[in-house]
Amino acid sequence: MQVLNDIPVLDHGFVRLMDFMGGDLAVVQAARVSFGKESTDPERDHKLLDFLLANRHETPFEHSVFKFHIKCPIFVARQWFRHRIASYNEISGRYATMQEEFCLPDHLRTQKTRNYRYDNLAEEDNVELRARMASFYQSAYELYQELLERGVAREHARLVLPLSLYTQFYWTVNARSLMNFLSLRTEEHAQYEIRLYAEAINAIFREKMPWTSEAFGNYILAAQKRVE
Repeated sequence: MQVLNDIPVLDHGFVRLMDFMGGDLAVVQAARVSFGKESTDPERDHKLLDFLLANRHETPFEHSVFKFHIKCPIFVARQWFRHRIASYNEISGRYATMQEEFCLPDHLRTQKTRNYRYDNLAEEDNVELRARMASFYQSAYELYQELLERGVAREHARLVLPLSLYTQFYWTVNARSLMNFLSLRTEEHAQYEIRLYAEAINAIFREKMPWTSEAFGNYILAAQKRVE
């Protein structure tokens, strides 16, 4: 089975699996140690894992860990970092010169209602405003470069760069916290751009932990939809 370890997202972004420890059997082992036992046969192990998620016994899932390299716009990263039970290390504009890479949506959205539902902007307005955004991005980056060339410190020069700028970070997260991220960020009310990243993460999650991913869909996501 091919590992989905490098998935393009948006215009310049990606999700890249850097490292992985554990898996479905690591969860089973962590659960069975409570009784001084280890994993037995695949059928019973699978049933135990189902039981754990069905009954929200989630600490055994902390023994499987993913390490991702993420490239996304800053506005997506700031939503992402609200998921605090994880480890993050991000590129710093104090030490590195930021690249001229900005997120330019294909379709700008209108604010339809207060419950996070949107329509696409009229095409004529979409074309005009996207062009103006692209021009603004270029002007902002040109000013950034001029500030650097004239001796302004990187930590000040970066102040002119917008939230659409791409950033990069490493994200190390256990499977329990990963499922919490997915339950919130694949949900239809999450912002579209971060949903695309969550879907890419979910594809890797399904491949690396198929039993857990299946149970997650059956018990956690299904229960979430019933509440809605």
